[in-house]
Amino acid sequence: MIRSASLGRQLRCAVVSAAASLAVAGCSWFGGEEKEERQPAELVEFEPTLQLRELWSASVGDGNETLRLALTPASDGNALFAADNDGRVAAFDGRSGKRLWREDTELPLAGGPSVGSGGVVVGSSDGWVVALDAASGRQRWRTDVASEVLAPPAVGTGKAFVRTVDGKLIALALEDGKQSWFAQQTMPRLSVRGTGAPVVDGDLIICGFDNGRVAAYSAADGIVAWDVLVAPPSGRSEVQRLSDLNSSLQVVGNEVYAVAFQGRLAALARESGQAIWSVEFSSYAGLAADIGNVYAAGDSGVIVAVERQNGTELWRVDSLAWRDLTAPTAFGSSVVAGDFEGYLHFFQSATGTPQARVRAGSARITSAPLVVGETLYVLTDAGKLVAYREVPRKPG
Repeated sequence: MIRSASLGRQLRCAVVSAAASLAVAGCSWFGGEEKEERQPAELVEFEPTLQLRELWSASVGDGNETLRLALTPASDGNALFAADNDGRVAAFDGRSGKRLWREDTELPLAGGPSVGSGGVVVGSSDGWVVALDAASGRQRWRTDVASEVLAPPAVGTGKAFVRTVDGKLIALALEDGKQSWFAQQTMPRLSVRGTGAPVVDGDLIICGFDNGRVAAYSAADGIVAWDVLVAPPSGRSEVQRLSDLNSSLQVVGNEVYAVAFQGRLAALARESGQAIWSVEFSSYAGLAADIGNVYAAGDSGVIVAVERQNGTELWRVDSLAWRDLTAPTAFGSSVVAGDFEGYLHFFQSATGTPQARVRAGSARITSAPLVVGETLYVLTDAGKLVAYREVPRKPG
């Protein structure tokens, strides 16, 4: 979907595969030529080499099957936290799936939850940010930030950092929700709906924006540490010039990894923002990184793996074309991504060879799977939360 600031809150153009198909097929509202819609690839049978066991499943709420929201599961290492668009936030025991508590915020939740320092923070599409106690679900505070929150807040020492759709990054005190500081970027008139989540890394808060920039700020006072243009817009029409950093960044060691819609996949130096390498790539879903590689899901359904050190492509999988993939997640020696039919697809991280396929439910999976220890958690857009673990292979 596309958002136009000049038309007030939102201007949307529905397409087969969200923003990706719009960029490829064009949209007559903005002067592009309409072309044949892309059809999702049919799933191909293969011999599984990885076996997954479902540990438990639970219902978070009614879900958000049509809204494509950034309601992602989060964990403090023991409990799982999840939310639905009707305002419910719930906590579950990570091992058994037993619900520990559920709180109704009565807000149209759209980003989060995020957890840290004993708190759970969520944002809403009508501009509210709410903090709950992680142990009990009791509300600590709620603050009006006056703009949509479509990304999970980031929780650091003493603060929650909130990215709003109008280009603001706002620091709120975890104690009482009062604003500590805010920074703002100039946003383009037209952008892909959704925002990437900020990332707390030590004394920095790092965030990507819809104008193709990545910026790092002091977590203490919001002073800019660096601000770089990763994805310069190109093309004649406003649709062609979309270059949103619409997915969350990954920080591994001394590098920051970012990917833009109709832009580039890039590695930046954490201390300075200087580009280490970049390659052409387009994604609205996002990326993942492990000790050796970076994995990204393209807007056409391709999954690529590149070397962290220099961006050299290692492998590419195109068998899931136009299946509207989530950002990939590194899981043991595998990479996993969800799709629009509720399937999870597992690939060998070193080669891209398909390993397994399981179905978490019939509803779309929008948010990337979450890994905690040896367990993989996935939340479907229907509000179903499922936990999986790899079944060890028998010797011989």
